[in-house]
Amino acid sequence: MIVHLIDGTYELFRHFYGLRRFNKGQDKPLGAVTGVLTTVLQMLEEKASHIGVATDHVIESFRNELWPGYKTGEGVDPALMAQFGPLEDALAAMGVMVWPMVGAEADDALASAAHLAAEDARVEKVCIWTPDKDLAQCVRGDRVVQVDRKTKIIRDETGVHDKFGVSPVRIPDFLALVGDTADGYPGLDGVGKTTAARLVNKYGAIETFPPDVLGEQQELALKFKELATLKTDIAVFRTVDELRWRGPTAKFAAWCAAAGANKLLERCQKLAAGA
Repeated sequence: MIVHLIDGTYELFRHFYGLRRFNKGQDKPLGAVTGVLTTVLQMLEEKASHIGVATDHVIESFRNELWPGYKTGEGVDPALMAQFGPLEDALAAMGVMVWPMVGAEADDALASAAHLAAEDARVEKVCIWTPDKDLAQCVRGDRVVQVDRKTKIIRDETGVHDKFGVSPVRIPDFLALVGDTADGYPGLDGVGKTTAARLVNKYGAIETFPPDVLGEQQELALKFKELATLKTDIAVFRTVDELRWRGPTAKFAAWCAAAGANKLLERCQKLAAGA
């Protein structure tokens, strides 16, 4: 089986701002939610069978306690923020496993799900659907891969090395040195991507760097690495069988009626009947 793990936060942002190009700021209350559901349904129609979606139910996480500049929900468009809860409810009604994260991030749920799925010998491949560079650390060989829906690029271990210059397991070290502006930490002064890759490939994990390499910035680098390292021990499911889509629940018809998405319901019911 192939397990598909979807970054619901990214997908909601993608659909919200994609619609903004055409709706002239007249956002439909559930427009982005319907877009995400359509994307998931298309995957199911294309024979995906095991799917899990992670969302940031609350943008803030334990990392905000570690670094004051870490990303928050401040500045997120209220019309977008208002669709997180409805997305989670709609996915559950559709019969899709969803992990609304509080305290940790959607990325942590995806990393934990990838780790658990990869431990199951029945799983042939794990596809993590997100362009987020944090998730590159989860890639393993060509069995756990990262899929960028926008560019249609699939990155296995070789692909990650080609893009970042380091192996997947060293991505937290790399990001600690160069920083991640999207997540709100700056990296080290004077260290660019080329230098970071060279240092990581030469010395390995930041913990094993000789003291004179980073000097006074060593402690800060370790702090940033803590921010960049995703959790893999969250019990998002007990067995991958829980990720198998078995059709919509009884609540989905009511949701589609309220959202004016009857065609989505028809497609979903047809697919479930065929399965």
